[in-house]
Amino acid sequence: MTRRSYFAASLAAVATLCTTIILAPLTADACTRVVYLGAGGNIVTARSMDWKEDVGTNLYILPRGMQRDGAVGPNSVRWRARYGSVVATGYDVSTTDGANEKGLMANVLWLTESQYPSFDRDSKPGLTIAAWAQYALDNFATVAEAVDALKDPPFTLVTSNVPGQNRLTTLHLALSDVNGDSAIVEYIDGRPVIHHGRQYQVMTNSPTFDQQLALDAYWKQIGGTVMLPGTNRASDRFARASFYINAIPKSAPPNRSLASVFGVIRNVSVPYGIATPDQPEISSTRWRTVFDHKRRLYFFESALTPNTFWVDLKKIDFSKHTGQVMKLDLGPNQDHTFNGDTTADFVASQPFRFLGLP
Repeated sequence: MTRRSYFAASLAAVATLCTTIILAPLTADACTRVVYLGAGGNIVTARSMDWKEDVGTNLYILPRGMQRDGAVGPNSVRWRARYGSVVATGYDVSTTDGANEKGLMANVLWLTESQYPSFDRDSKPGLTIAAWAQYALDNFATVAEAVDALKDPPFTLVTSNVPGQNRLTTLHLALSDVNGDSAIVEYIDGRPVIHHGRQYQVMTNSPTFDQQLALDAYWKQIGGTVMLPGTNRASDRFARASFYINAIPKSAPPNRSLASVFGVIRNVSVPYGIATPDQPEISSTRWRTVFDHKRRLYFFESALTPNTFWVDLKKIDFSKHTGQVMKLDLGPNQDHTFNGDTTADFVASQPFRFLGLP
């Protein structure tokens, strides 16, 4: 095959994928997640939360030993948290983002194409999708451990409507750890499909991850220094994030690496107040998180405040005997202003309750 015919074939394949994207059901939500693989074990994961309304996010410290259940009625999976974590909630009824004391990070992002299994109350116990990320943070220290368990999970993942909306929650899960390992977990045709490996550094939204990889391969042929797609569509954000996360310096000091990673996640964020009537899948970025796996620093940045602040997991007592649930109230639209290390600003709180089934 000549270079010209190869390029034409690649372009045709991308055109087919783009048609699929255009004809797919549009969502009002979009997010991006990237993993930076630096020298000397300098691993950093960042994500943006893009949502059409206030997502009701607060930060919680959750100690080891907490007894949980799947919140779907009598046939719910049950477990006790092996590891403590710091998490960002959605509507204070779900874990949307977070990291545990072992350096595992979990992020859930919207995926319209998700199809979950039917929940049979007489068979495998159920787990509300609101606690999917928390289940991983509670039970696993590494991505490899999580993949071993989640490829044939001991639960049926059960979804329900987004709070205040008449549509089902459809998510996929990204995991990353202190070793730089990654996994993307999607439910396609009712079964988990897992992409596992250090190379899976980027995740956005629709289409499914295998199609995102095909689109990314096309843009890599062109080269990011020549041209990159600039819209807010998930596939375009994927291409930009993939190029920039691998273009930034890999041997910079940790704080310089953090600055570079913040630059990448800001590059794929959507300016606050953006509304495109004929493209409802484009939503404003509400907040961003960045996790330094090695130093166990969890950074939070709201679109409505001028400061970036962080939580130092090394300073937290996660013990099941003396640790307690703590909360950092971020306010409506996450507009409370915090500065620097906020680990000591958390206050004792009741745990939030995961949204599930009666």
